[in-house]
Amino acid sequence: MFFVSLSTCVEINTVSDEPTLDPNDECRLLGELRVTPQIFAQIETSSGSELALQSKLRRDYPDDLVRAAVSLYQLRKRGLAKFTRASQMWFDRQGLEQSTTETVSRYKATRFSGAVWDLCSGIGSDTLSLASHCDVTAVDINPAAGLRTLWNAEVYNVADRVKTISADVRELKELEGLVHIDPDRRPGSGGRVSRIEDYVPGLEFLQELMTRCRGGAIKVSPASNFGGKFPDAEIELISLNGECKEATVWFGELARDTLFRATVLPEGESLAGHPLEVAVPVAPLGRFLYDPDPAVVRAGLVDVMADRLGLYRLDSAEEYLTSDQPVHSPFVQTFEVLGNLPNNERDLKGWLRTSGFGPLEIKCRHIPVQADVLRRRLPLSGSDPGVVVFARLDGKARIIVARRVIS
Repeated sequence: MFFVSLSTCVEINTVSDEPTLDPNDECRLLGELRVTPQIFAQIETSSGSELALQSKLRRDYPDDLVRAAVSLYQLRKRGLAKFTRASQMWFDRQGLEQSTTETVSRYKATRFSGAVWDLCSGIGSDTLSLASHCDVTAVDINPAAGLRTLWNAEVYNVADRVKTISADVRELKELEGLVHIDPDRRPGSGGRVSRIEDYVPGLEFLQELMTRCRGGAIKVSPASNFGGKFPDAEIELISLNGECKEATVWFGELARDTLFRATVLPEGESLAGHPLEVAVPVAPLGRFLYDPDPAVVRAGLVDVMADRLGLYRLDSAEEYLTSDQPVHSPFVQTFEVLGNLPNNERDLKGWLRTSGFGPLEIKCRHIPVQADVLRRRLPLSGSDPGVVVFARLDGKARIIVARRVIS
């Protein structure tokens, strides 16, 4: 057994406040929106409050169409953080929140070729990337999801490679070949679940899928209990801009000869290995401090990475690393150490009074700190950016003052 921290694996858990529509009503409403593009132009050029806008629109359009149009317009703006063509795409709230970011889906799609099934396809985020070079059959139990997938495929000019089916993926008889699946992590009307057994479809179906198909990928939450659930699979933790986005379970002919992999995007660098293949020693704090990427941490590959980069642990149970010579790698954030203080707010305040720091980044992993509360109490009258790290050094809680090294 090995321990990996969940502290840097982030998933937003926002419960949808959209009204639940009958699938037929949802499809009807989507069809009306599609043939009424002028309503979006009116929203785009409007000024004033949303209430005033909706009141104005209701003079010309039915109430349900106005609500749907305003919601979709807002989702398109939010979607720009995930998709390059979000301003033209078709979303529902849950579909957008559970969708794979375009950069991540394009990276995953490079392992696939030929014909691919995309199960639980939602708005089609993975379908779009797969269809850039594969023929994709997208399956979702909600027919409205199929409409969104097809229309989003048109936005990305890949509709000729996409076919949609409205069905429960557990009932598919002809399923074979290569497959990608993104199980529902919000079954029913509740919030996000973390246990794979509670996904829909759940663990039993996912394990059986691995025996039915030649190969594929199962998307699960990076904070889920994936350890030991998928024998003979490759587990890849993928981060984007320092945030751990997903764990991808590669199986069959798409799995590579490794147990765990950590990949950082947009750099596209990967680190593969076994969490128990090496254990780097603990060493005193050197001139530089390193914070491993969350994908490396969640994959259990901190020691593997440290060994390859020539770094040392500060503590046997602390992910922060150190060295005397600077190391630049996409797998770590690098900080130059300026001070090593007791875990005492008085000493920290005394050090900061003459530091020239203004903007202050406060980091911690296993030592609980209320960063915003602490920051308000600190003397930060300068303009230089600084970093304060709460970490254990060989079992003792310390405060490390540093500045970020930009590579």
